[in-house]
Amino acid sequence: MTTRVAMWSGPRNISTAMMRSFGSRADTVVVDEPFYAHYLAVTGLDHPGRDAVLASQPTRWQDVAAALTGPLPAGASVFYQKHMAHHLLPGMGRSWLGALTHAYLIRDPAQVVASYARVREEPTLADLGYPQQVEIFRAYGGPVVDAADVLRDPAATLRRLCTALGIPFDDAMLHWPAGPRDTDGVWAPHWYATVQASTGFAPYRPAPAEVPAHLRPLVEAARPYYDELAAHRL
Repeated sequence: MTTRVAMWSGPRNISTAMMRSFGSRADTVVVDEPFYAHYLAVTGLDHPGRDAVLASQPTRWQDVAAALTGPLPAGASVFYQKHMAHHLLPGMGRSWLGALTHAYLIRDPAQVVASYARVREEPTLADLGYPQQVEIFRAYGGPVVDAADVLRDPAATLRRLCTALGIPFDDAMLHWPAGPRDTDGVWAPHWYATVQASTGFAPYRPAPAEVPAHLRPLVEAARPYYDELAAHRL
């Protein structure tokens, strides 16, 4: 049996650590933000390493979707797909989503916006991915995990997630060797230093979210989407 897990996250979350966790399973192959090149090609955004990203992935969403729903390598039964929800652009078709098992990684919007504001001053609601997560959830359902719950108790939360996905839990998901992976996107040198130095999930250390005044309306706009998903979290 093959399980294709599409894990939809927004930015400034623990999505790369979750990819490390699933990538530590012997039965799993992972892919890192497969629509990133399409997203950059369509939006024209100038992200770090833009040219390398565009050269490393297909820029047609149809080609990416075909790969995501295609056969797995021999010996693999789980295909873990790390997706940024904001990469799901309005012009992309949606029918291919029905071939995947969907899951959602959420984080309190005040924490997300406070973190995002340190690297980009004017994020929009679309940049945060909440509306896209809710769109997919309403259409396909699937388990929801909150990053805070994962960090508080990785073993218990991941065990519940695996049960909901219909796959066995594996203790290997809790620890991994430090260093880069061949499966990391070419953008890893710009963003993954902390994860590449890690050997497991970081301890949960909650801190007050310092949201700039001009971004507080954005937090309030995101809150209903987060609350809708959080009501279903494992």
